[in-house]
Amino acid sequence: MRSPQDWHVKAEDFPRDYDVAAPLRGRRDGRGGSFNCDGCRPGTLTVEQIYQDRDQFAKLVREVAAPDVGRMGIEILSFTIKDVYDKVDYLSSLGKTQTAVVQRDADIGVAEAERDAGIREAECKKEMLDVKFMADTKIADSKRAFELQKSAFSEEVNVKTAEAQLAYELQGAREQQKIRQEEIEIEVVQRKKQIAVETQEILRTDKELIATVRRPAEAEAHRIQQIAEGEKVKQVLLAQAEAEKIRKIGEAEAAVIEAMGKAEAERMKLKAEAYQKYGDSAKMALVLEALPQIAAKVAAPLTKVDEIVVLSGDNNKVTSEVNRLLAELPASVHALTGVDLSKVCTLLTVVGLPG
Repeated sequence: MRSPQDWHVKAEDFPRDYDVAAPLRGRRDGRGGSFNCDGCRPGTLTVEQIYQDRDQFAKLVREVAAPDVGRMGIEILSFTIKDVYDKVDYLSSLGKTQTAVVQRDADIGVAEAERDAGIREAECKKEMLDVKFMADTKIADSKRAFELQKSAFSEEVNVKTAEAQLAYELQGAREQQKIRQEEIEIEVVQRKKQIAVETQEILRTDKELIATVRRPAEAEAHRIQQIAEGEKVKQVLLAQAEAEKIRKIGEAEAAVIEAMGKAEAERMKLKAEAYQKYGDSAKMALVLEALPQIAAKVAAPLTKVDEIVVLSGDNNKVTSEVNRLLAELPASVHALTGVDLSKVCTLLTVVGLPG
């Protein structure tokens, strides 16, 4: 409360049993009325309303008291009712009943609130689970879509990478082919130049060989060929001369042999004529003359024999074999020459020669 000297007084500062309406009681209000003891206007509020709606009660008191206290130089800044009571404890019992009702309503409210809270909590949990399920579903869908998109992107990236790699490799292959083609062209040019150089070198070497080797060699070969041809002619002429010499010698020898044959024939003819005149004695003389030659021809193969071994189990066998060979000898000579050795032996005995 504000005084003309600007000092403040709060309603709480009054004693508990202070009658706020006491200064106003019996005073007239600004509208020609007066304040009564039950506060404010008669019949405006019931006791229950005063007890229950203290704000309305304080508002009405302030509206009624403000003009009167204002004429006393007092301004009400704040007005708070701390307590309302009566001497018969009506308000106290009313408060207890109200308190019980309020407590009941509070318990009911608490129960309903707990029920509603449980229901709401269940609904919230359900909504939360639904939201979580939907969120998980959306997350799974998003993740699946992301994986599919990622796989598609990866596949596209791999395809692009493979295409880029293939393009790079193809470009590299083209570059390598181009480089190799240029290298081959360079090698061809170098080879052509090398062939040209080698051709010039071959021509130079050929000319040098012609000048230093071939022409002297050809001259030497021509000389050797001429010598060989001369030697060949010489050998031919020598061979012809030798053949002519041999032919002449042969003809001379043939003439000599022919002359000797003719002479021998004449001699034999004369011998034959003489033998015919002499008869058997002349024939025997001829046989004796030819016998050494016959014996030499017969014994010629035996000259190559070192020794003759005669195998026999009987001591007289060797002697009989020798006698048999000697007995067969005249027959063999007669068969070969037509000369009878038995007659020769007889003739030798007649003429007195040893047989």
